[in-house]
Amino acid sequence: MAVHARTRSGVPAGCTGCGELSAWCHSRYVRCLADVSLGGRPLRIDLSVRHLYCENPACSKVTFAEQVPGLTVRYQRRTPLLQHLVEAVGVVLAGRGGARMLRILNVTLSRCTVLSQLMQMPLPPLVAPRVLGVDGFALYGDTYGTILVDATTRLPLTLWEGRDAEQLSHWLRAHPGVEVACRDGSLTYRQGITAGAPDAVQVSDRFHLWQGLSRRVHYIASADRGCLAAALPPASESDPAPVEETSEDTAGDTRAGRHARRLFDAVHALTRTGRSHSSVARELGLDRRAVRKYARARSWQEVMCRPPRKPSTLDPYLDYLQQRWDEGQHSAKILHEELQTKGYLGHYQCVKMSVAPPRRSLPLDEPRERPPSPREAARWITTHPGRRSPHINDRLPRLLDHCSELRHTHDLVRRFADMVDNRDATPLQGWLDNLSNSGLASRRSRRSPARGSARCRAGDHNPSQHWGQRRPHHRCQAAETPDGRTRRRPAPPSPRRPDRPPPPPLCDRPTVLPR
Repeated sequence: MAVHARTRSGVPAGCTGCGELSAWCHSRYVRCLADVSLGGRPLRIDLSVRHLYCENPACSKVTFAEQVPGLTVRYQRRTPLLQHLVEAVGVVLAGRGGARMLRILNVTLSRCTVLSQLMQMPLPPLVAPRVLGVDGFALYGDTYGTILVDATTRLPLTLWEGRDAEQLSHWLRAHPGVEVACRDGSLTYRQGITAGAPDAVQVSDRFHLWQGLSRRVHYIASADRGCLAAALPPASESDPAPVEETSEDTAGDTRAGRHARRLFDAVHALTRTGRSHSSVARELGLDRRAVRKYARARSWQEVMCRPPRKPSTLDPYLDYLQQRWDEGQHSAKILHEELQTKGYLGHYQCVKMSVAPPRRSLPLDEPRERPPSPREAARWITTHPGRRSPHINDRLPRLLDHCSELRHTHDLVRRFADMVDNRDATPLQGWLDNLSNSGLASRRSRRSPARGSARCRAGDHNPSQHWGQRRPHHRCQAAETPDGRTRRRPAPPSPRRPDRPPPPPLCDRPTVLPR
């Protein structure tokens, strides 16, 4: 900043400290550099402003510089337009991305400066939305949080740690005007919204609506798990049987077999000419006893024969092993256990080595395709037909043709998906009537781990609750305390077998939703 002395008559101006028209210019101008934005392009210009003195003795400001409205701001190195550009880029791209974008716009700022400008921006005023979204999320471990979102603009409003109904009701009372509350099936959020905004309509959003429907389809597929094997393609009987190789061909293909055959042919080719074993050994570089062994053999297979093995403790049980092998028992572990019951005291390794030669002649087992699990079958049914893989398109029709319950479930899911995609609830009543008449609403898997959890987490306006029983679960009975609060009162547990431990309380478990 450079100061140039210049002679000029004084002009009154308002003081920035006391606001009185007692400030006069005493022949001094200040020259400074200012960054402006013109047509989206940042420019740097020279600006000369008056250096004023305040003549009010009670004013804390002695000297100050004149400000140009709309162009300069006190203690600011950028014009309001350029500052607005930096803040807008920081909101959208944050630190590193914002710095790179501003560099393209010829504004050189570091990522820390962009973040500091972003943190200095005041938060927008909080306006109570008409449609409020309430959801929970996992922070870390068993610590959960709650987030409130404006469902219309999809912008977060606030968040806090924990899933507390009292805190939610207090926020709703402090911000009236909520007409519709989108939530999951948590009983905590239901109580908080009912206490804080009793006139608000509680609905389930698309994510939790489809999640509840998928869970019901999983229960139905678990109840009909016996039909899932029909999804596998039929085994083809036209496959040619594997050709069994003989022991001679197998031995000839090994490295030792090829070496023995080559030496056998070389030794017999020289001995036929009448040469002695010693001369053949010197020519081939072999021992005389090896040449004699090859010369006396009638075929190269005789050279490969091993000497007779020593007697073993497994010899009395070889006939039994052969009998069990012919019967189809090819597991060395099971055979060893059976021999131990007959008095065999040897090691398992001996049994394993004895069944190794016949095991090599067995054909290799082709990988068997397992039937789909209930979770996979539910995913097949709930997936959009345009997003299914060829693997699913090949097996799902076969499964639906074999199981009428899953075929009816598939039709109901597709009709419900059309209602959700088109945002048309006109066919909903007919869809619910078809669901009640089909008998699928009362079906439940015997292996379902969340048998009571689905009842506890059913929403007020959640159509997926019609897939289960509507009566309240005995673990979710509510009682009212003298101070007006609602607390859960556990019912007496039902008699159980002594060898089965009691299940954990399902309603007290926080609902953790996948992202």
